[in-house]
Amino acid sequence: MHKSDKSLQEGETHAAHLKKTQVTIRLDEVTVAWFKTLASETGMPYQTLINLYLRDCAVKERRLNMKWRSKR
Repeated sequence: MHKSDKSLQEGETHAAHLKKTQVTIRLDEVTVAWFKTLASETGMPYQTLINLYLRDCAVKERRLNMKWRSKR
């Protein structure tokens, strides 16, 4: 088993024990397609994969390097 496959499986196992909140979110078609492709390669549901990716960003406190102007 490849190291990244093992870490994905461990993350999925850990994710199964965390409380989930259902949300509705609009994503670009290409983004969803990319996650679905990756999901088919890993054998993991694409929504679980998106959750793992977002949790990794949250745990590592990653921030986008961008400037956002609010419409006021």
